Amino acid sequence: MNAILIIGHAPLAHALRQCALHVFPDCGTAMEAIDVQPNLSPEEALAAGRVALDRLMRLPGIGGVLVLTDIFGATPSNVAQRLIEGANARLVTGVNLPMVLRSVNYRSEPLEALVARAVAGGTQGVMQVGSAAPQNQPSRTHDQKHDHHQQ
Repeated sequence: MNAILIIGHAPLAHALRQCALHVFPDCGTAMEAIDVQPNLSPEEALAAGRVALDRLMRLPGIGGVLVLTDIFGATPSNVAQRLIEGANARLVTGVNLPMVLRSVNYRSEPLEALVARAVAGGTQGVMQVGSAAPQNQPSRTHDQKHDHHQQ
């Protein structure tokens, strides 16, 4: 089983964790979130990340940690890159809720497979949607000949 660490600009990381707990209430012990506050130095964020990563790695049955961050090149991502050095952890940036939910759902897979699932979940969760008909429901036209209800 793998754990998940979300590092993002405040309040995104904790908000994503709370959303995951809404869908998967039992994932809380194997998921940490670090909100990088505007006044937090990269060194302070790295220290918080090390504490969280260490706590997750000490959980029974944890094989590795998937680290998710919001924007590549920003402080959370830069901190995460330093954090995973030498650890059994992988980093994916561009986190969104579909990515988090997919990651939680498949966290029992090997870490490399989990990375692929996370990326697929994140990219497949982004799409343009038309406003004509609700998703997965065909649009109907009102045709008097096919109305079978009584008046």
